[in-house]
Amino acid sequence: MAALEENFPRGGAKKIHKAEKPFQQSVEQDNLFDVSAEEDSTKRKKSQKGPAKTKKLKIEKRESVKPVEEKFEILKVESLCEGMRILGCVKEVSDLELVISLPNGLRGFVQVTEICDAYTKMLNEQVVQEEPVKDLVPLSELFSPGMLVRCVVRSVGTTERGKQSVKLSLNPRNVNRVLSAEALKPGMLLTGTVSSVEDHGYLVDIGVSGNRAFLPLQKVPEDSRQKNKGAKLKVGQYLTCVVTEVKGSGGVVRLSVDQSEVSTAIATEEQSWSLDNLLPGLVVQAKVQKVTPLGLTVNFLSFFTGLVDFMHLEPKRTGAYTSKQAVRACILSAHPRTKVVRLSLRSVFLQPGRPLTRLSCQHLGAVLDDVPVHSVVSKAGVTFKLQDGALAYARFSHLSDSKNTFKPEMFTPGSTHRCRVVDYSLMDELAMLSLRTSILQAQYFRYHDILPGMLVKGKVLAMKSSGMLVKIGEQIRGLVPPMHLADILMKNPEKKYHTGDEVKGRVLLCDPEAKKLMLTLKKTLVESKLPAVTSYADAKPGLQTHGFIFKVKDCGCVVKFYNDVQGLAPRHELSAEYIPSLDSVFYPGQVVKVSVLNCEPARERMFLSFKLMSDPEIKKEHEGEGQKKGRTIHVGQLVDVKVVEKTKDGLQVAVLPHNIPALLPTPHLSDHVANGPLLYHWLQPGDTLHRVLCLQSEGRVIVCRKPSLVSTVEGGQDPKNFSEIHPGMVLIGFVKSIKDYGVFVQFPSGLSGLAPKAVLSDKFVTSTSDHFVEGQTVVAKVTNVDEEKKRMLLSLRLSDCTLGDVATTSLLLLSQCLEELQGVRSLMSNRDSVLIQTLAEMTPGMTLDLEVQEVLEDGSVVFSGGPVPDLVLKASKYHRAGQEVEAGQKKKAVIVNVDMLKLEVQVSLCQGLVNRKLRKLKKGGEYQATVQHLEDSFAIASLETGHLAVFSLTSHLNDTFHFDSEKLQVGQGVSLTLTTTQPGVTGLLLAVEGPAAKRTMRKTRKDSETVDEDEEVDPAVVVRTVKKHTLSIGDVVTGTVKSIKATHVVLTLENGLVGCIHASHIMDDVPVGTSPTSTLRVGKTVTARVIGGRDVKTYKFLPISHPRFIRTIPELSVRPSELEKDGHTALNTHSVSPMERIKQYQAGQTVICFLRRYNVVKKWLEVEIAPDIRGRIPLLLTSLSFKVLKHPDKKFRVGQALRATVVGPDSSKAFLCLSLIGPHKLEKGEVAMGRVVKVTPHEGLTVSFPFGKFGRVSIFHVSDSYSETPLEDFAPQKIVRCCVLSTEGQALTLSLRSSRTTPETKSRIEDPEVNSIQDIKEGQLLRGYVKAMEPRGVLFSLGPSVVGLVRYSHISQYSPPEKNLYSTYLPEGKLLTAKVLSLNHKKSLVALSFLPQDTGKPDVLQASVDLPLAEQRRETEAENKDQKGVEEKKRRERKEKKNQKGQEERKRPSKEEHRPAKAPVKQQVKRKRPEAGNEQESMTKKQKRAHSSEEDDSGVEVYYREGEDQVEALTVLSKEKPTKPTEAPRLHLSSGFMWDVGLDTLTPALPARGESSDSEEEKEKPHEATKKKSRKEKVLEKQKAEKELSRIEEALMDPGRQPESADDFDRLVLSSPNSSILWLQYMAFHLQATEIEKARAVAERALKTISFREEQEKLNVWVALLNLENMYGSQESLSKVFERAVQYNEPLKVFLHLADIYTKSEKFQEAGELYNRMLKRFRPEKAVWIKYGSFLLRRGQASASHRVMQRALESLPQKEHVDVIAKFAQLEFQLGDAERAKAIFENTLSTYPKRTDVWSVYIDMTIKHGSQKEVRNIFERVIHLSLAPKRMKFFFKRYLDYEKQHGSESDVQAVKAKALEYVEAQSSVLDD
Repeated sequence: MAALEENFPRGGAKKIHKAEKPFQQSVEQDNLFDVSAEEDSTKRKKSQKGPAKTKKLKIEKRESVKPVEEKFEILKVESLCEGMRILGCVKEVSDLELVISLPNGLRGFVQVTEICDAYTKMLNEQVVQEEPVKDLVPLSELFSPGMLVRCVVRSVGTTERGKQSVKLSLNPRNVNRVLSAEALKPGMLLTGTVSSVEDHGYLVDIGVSGNRAFLPLQKVPEDSRQKNKGAKLKVGQYLTCVVTEVKGSGGVVRLSVDQSEVSTAIATEEQSWSLDNLLPGLVVQAKVQKVTPLGLTVNFLSFFTGLVDFMHLEPKRTGAYTSKQAVRACILSAHPRTKVVRLSLRSVFLQPGRPLTRLSCQHLGAVLDDVPVHSVVSKAGVTFKLQDGALAYARFSHLSDSKNTFKPEMFTPGSTHRCRVVDYSLMDELAMLSLRTSILQAQYFRYHDILPGMLVKGKVLAMKSSGMLVKIGEQIRGLVPPMHLADILMKNPEKKYHTGDEVKGRVLLCDPEAKKLMLTLKKTLVESKLPAVTSYADAKPGLQTHGFIFKVKDCGCVVKFYNDVQGLAPRHELSAEYIPSLDSVFYPGQVVKVSVLNCEPARERMFLSFKLMSDPEIKKEHEGEGQKKGRTIHVGQLVDVKVVEKTKDGLQVAVLPHNIPALLPTPHLSDHVANGPLLYHWLQPGDTLHRVLCLQSEGRVIVCRKPSLVSTVEGGQDPKNFSEIHPGMVLIGFVKSIKDYGVFVQFPSGLSGLAPKAVLSDKFVTSTSDHFVEGQTVVAKVTNVDEEKKRMLLSLRLSDCTLGDVATTSLLLLSQCLEELQGVRSLMSNRDSVLIQTLAEMTPGMTLDLEVQEVLEDGSVVFSGGPVPDLVLKASKYHRAGQEVEAGQKKKAVIVNVDMLKLEVQVSLCQGLVNRKLRKLKKGGEYQATVQHLEDSFAIASLETGHLAVFSLTSHLNDTFHFDSEKLQVGQGVSLTLTTTQPGVTGLLLAVEGPAAKRTMRKTRKDSETVDEDEEVDPAVVVRTVKKHTLSIGDVVTGTVKSIKATHVVLTLENGLVGCIHASHIMDDVPVGTSPTSTLRVGKTVTARVIGGRDVKTYKFLPISHPRFIRTIPELSVRPSELEKDGHTALNTHSVSPMERIKQYQAGQTVICFLRRYNVVKKWLEVEIAPDIRGRIPLLLTSLSFKVLKHPDKKFRVGQALRATVVGPDSSKAFLCLSLIGPHKLEKGEVAMGRVVKVTPHEGLTVSFPFGKFGRVSIFHVSDSYSETPLEDFAPQKIVRCCVLSTEGQALTLSLRSSRTTPETKSRIEDPEVNSIQDIKEGQLLRGYVKAMEPRGVLFSLGPSVVGLVRYSHISQYSPPEKNLYSTYLPEGKLLTAKVLSLNHKKSLVALSFLPQDTGKPDVLQASVDLPLAEQRRETEAENKDQKGVEEKKRRERKEKKNQKGQEERKRPSKEEHRPAKAPVKQQVKRKRPEAGNEQESMTKKQKRAHSSEEDDSGVEVYYREGEDQVEALTVLSKEKPTKPTEAPRLHLSSGFMWDVGLDTLTPALPARGESSDSEEEKEKPHEATKKKSRKEKVLEKQKAEKELSRIEEALMDPGRQPESADDFDRLVLSSPNSSILWLQYMAFHLQATEIEKARAVAERALKTISFREEQEKLNVWVALLNLENMYGSQESLSKVFERAVQYNEPLKVFLHLADIYTKSEKFQEAGELYNRMLKRFRPEKAVWIKYGSFLLRRGQASASHRVMQRALESLPQKEHVDVIAKFAQLEFQLGDAERAKAIFENTLSTYPKRTDVWSVYIDMTIKHGSQKEVRNIFERVIHLSLAPKRMKFFFKRYLDYEKQHGSESDVQAVKAKALEYVEAQSSVLDD
């Protein structure tokens, strides 16, 4: 006890006398290598033999020595205790824990659940949901190495390996537990974590109870946001913050993480710190109290004393500290028991919030020789001095292999030793050394030292299920997977390998960061002399190596090598002979020798061969590669190239100076898509291109000339590897490939990412190829990065990828484009041709004197008389400017554009351009201009002065797609802002287009003047003024081929006439597949015979006797047989009706036709048989190949000759219906292609054929092998190959079985066809589908018309409590195997069995459902029969009472006594039952399906009421008469909920097997155990079952439960039948599953169900139905729905909704037509006029909108005029011209100055769209009006509010003064 008293004195530490101090110092120096106090005390305890007095004296002496020695002992694990707060630094971050570096070389671990409460809560949510939580970020994003953190010790324990482990916590609740809310003061430095993100800042958890801490956004500096890779901090983010404000006694505090505030925070006495709540990390002002060799003692905060050990002195000032010196120190730790405070004077800790910068040392793992000792630290270790002057430290335990071999005299200062750097302490900035022999000799010390493919040795540690653990080094463990324990898979590896055995293996994979090492012990791999493949770059073609098979697939074997490198050996490369089954030859884990065929390192793809190449070939391959090595170029390098030749892909170039061949693709010649082909055309072999970028160096070298990519690489803005990429980066790249689901973008360094379809554009993307082309330059924003898979997601939306101001960007793109065009001109000027040189010098705006050469049929003019002969100069019909011209006339023309590809000059005769006005233009001025010429990326327009200006049509590299409504047209008016006033070398002024709202439309022809699609006319044939001719049928003419079309050739005859030759009149015998028109060439002279004449207006053939025949277009023939004398035949031109022309063709006749086009919308081929006979071939009749039907445009070319069979005429139009697959009769046995129109669950498919025929496919004929979900792969519109089984009845009977549709393949028939009872034999095993439940058993379908019965005794060896539960386990449509027990051919009855002993399959009712055996069930049923009768009677009496209490009396069927009544369970939610008269009828008609449902409903009599102690069993057997087996099952809708859901989880009323007793005797007699149960126990069991069922019912009734099925929606709409929202959600549910018909049916149900009083709710459903028909239906179905909607609703509302639907779906023509109908029908309604005006303005048709307003004023009564004008003015402000809107308002107010409502609207619009000056002018005008005081007060208040918001104080005072003046003026008037 005395010893204990001395060691732990009650009065605190013993006071040290002055006389003892010199002695203490000497002892301290002599006992440098004394063992620790704890070890010494242990030894003394063992040798306590002396008297007690001597012992006490020793203890006193020891006590006198202790204070200084123990004071300055550095921290050890033994010194730590639970609850100790200590400063640490994050050393490593993994997914589940942090490794923390602690002072004095210690380290601890923080688990992921010890960060903060909010982060732990989110982790728990993720575990429960089993899916990622949105805002949960990994630890790697919250912490980074070097970050200083405050920790608290949770526990100090020992690991499995016997090493001490320190577990820490960062949770502010634990760290700051010592603080209270009252103790919080401004200026305090605290740590916390973000607990939630709010709108204006963050809630921070600082762990102080009763406190809420808030961090405002403005106190979060920008740089910390950027470090966080986003705009805001994340939940769980660790923060070091300063308290800036304290409210309510610490209840609420405001924080700041501003670095300037945090780094200067110092703990002061005013903050009332104590030894109990002192926190690590605080910076304090201290004074040195005492200096010793081991450290310092310092005073701080006036009253406290702390220690600074030698490791934490400032290195630069070591030895320079003196007593009483003032220093700044940082608290490192505070011991909760001893109250010892440790501090650091190192400068890195004196600026809180800043991370440590030095995270490692360069010598880590290195063995160093002759390292001198610097000093010796008592009981701790030794410091060494490294070569670079830095200190290193070795612990006492690392100075020798054991305590016995330790020699203190070896470690005198200056002595040298051999050491190894084993660690680096971040907190001490010291390298940690070891002198242990085992560590010095270890071959591998860190995971970084081990590389894949290395041979290593180790010792077996343990054998586990995941493999064998092997110890490789002191800190290194490896795993050998079971597959890699030997060359073959071992069954009992523990027999071969024992713990401690030494093994030799090869490294498969080593991940130093994750500390993961995998080895293989396969002898072949370990002893292999072939090179190991550790990267895809190692795998050179021809290389032979060893690998192991990882996976065997149908396509081949996946072979794995080292470092997760793998390749595919295709099936044909596995062996020289065919291998039918790969699994029989190859297996996973098998070692194979392979040869590399091909490898793509960039894509990580490799192809291998098991057929090894001969050595000489490999040698040659390697020699060839060696020669190339010295001349390679790398990705991202800028090189000069020389053009060698042109190919279809681009330019073949040679990279200078070594002439390495490369490809420069055409799209990579320019950033502008249109300029690529232009440069390709004019660049010639021998031309040199400078500063070209290398994109691909592996295999085929690919280079790029895009200026944007080149400048990106030169500026160093292109990330070189994946680690540099983070979300938010904006990069420039090019489109690599285009897929349906998105666009792949590649960047200059070779990295690539995917831009999904949803983020390609701000506009709706129908097809990705409409928006981008391969090779196009794009700007992409990184939205998501998957570092593990090296993948990234991108966005190409303009809103995400903005590069600055739109005007500046568009001007920059325009300048680049024009600069490239000038480059093309310089290339042209170097050519020898005078014509090309002249073209190069011509620029837009030049005026030429020309002579008219010819006026073409389309109205355009060709000129001659240019600077050089043969120069083609043209003016289009528009540029002809309406002038009458004729050949030989002289004209002045202005060049509008020079086409450098076609070598044409486009000129204009417009007088405004020819007679240019000499008016000075203003830079930055806005001018109205007219579009004269359009290119892909820019447009040329003329100003009012006649100057030509060019402006860009794109504002961004990604801005390549425009809707038709957004596209400009020649002649359209635009608003331009000039950026230059003098034309440069291009001859054009540079300009930027103003807003699209200022565009004005060019007058176009009316919509009614369009040509019908079937009567489309070739413009080359239509002559504006057809000359009279004197030709007659049979005349021979000569002409020149003018143009060649798909199905006809246009000839120019004498005297300017134009004639036509149809494809059928070119050759006598036309080979199928050829195009006859291709045999003629433009310019060729041909002789032809006239065979008819076509009217220009009607495009019909006229007889020669017709008076207008002399003005027809001659129809000609060049057939040799026609040209022979009297060999010609005239066309049948006397036919009046088109039908008579096609009657000459009979069904089955073969004809040659010519493809005119493929109609994508109607899905048919349009063909021509003769000039006057056309035909159509439905897509389904073009081929029996799915490949052809998927891409018909690839198989059939326009103009191609096809051999077709006539099916019949199309009576609706004069067309022949043809087929390319023979006669389409659909007879029995014929195979045809059809289209699925409907999928009926559990029944089959409905398939449609051309010409209105349809058929049905049973689920038994979908495939030769039945499946659980036979209809899963079928959806409406899918094309299927069918075989006609029967043509009887209205619909065909079809089969999709391969054995029927493609019998030649002889596919395996797993399930034979069962079409009648004759196809079945007794004892046969057949598969089929459950059809319905019957009282006698289960109806089981074996074929389309064959149904068998499985009695309950033959279903299962288990039996559920009641028969109606069978429907739970055997739902309709379940696939099962049954055995045929017996057949009755006379009555067509089939008896079946599901029992396992019959079928050999598992029991259909699994034992896991805890059901009793069938025998046991029968025994217990008899005993409970009497009791059930009594309970049944009581239950009926209770139900009658309930019905009398207020529930509605429901009518019952006449034979209701034969079955139990239905419970009134939640009646308001149930589905409506059939009426009384129909209920019995429905039961008899639908017994086979309905019975189980009836049982389900009738049996669940568990509606619990208090006081009812009798509860009925779950179900009661029905006593109805058995139905006839021949009756077909009918669908029956059960009422109420699905009561059978979850019944297997309830406690059954009857005991399950073995539940009653455990004894053997009771197991043998289960019925005896049943008898022992008391009545009370049975009642309790039933009550328990009832409660469970009530719980299920409540869950289904929960209003917050989201509907997930059609049944769920049915319940909801029954409970709220008048809610249109529910009905619309129900429709949307079906539309998501593409079940259009079901969605229509739901809408029709809704319209019938919703009460007639709920007009708006009904209207909502009508609008949804209109939307559905617009999107998925035809125009006809939409019209029908619309007509019905108009009948049942207010017509105007329906019209307006349909107009909105058309507008949103961009059907502008239909919308325009509808508005015209509305204007006629609802002329007096001003809403229609305003809506139409808005529609026109949105489409940019301002002038049309103005006309609509005028018409509105003419149609509407006078009193409505002001409102209409005001509304149109508002629309002009929002959508049109603001100046015009102001003019309208001013006009209106001048007429009606006292209309305050118009003034108010005018003010609102001007505030939104005008300037402050304009707003003030209006206010000044309105406050000087003579209005009523109340109205004046309103305007003065508005004026005052406006000035308060936008003006200055003086403006506000001025308004008040004016208001005062008005009041005084009014009062003076009143006084007078």
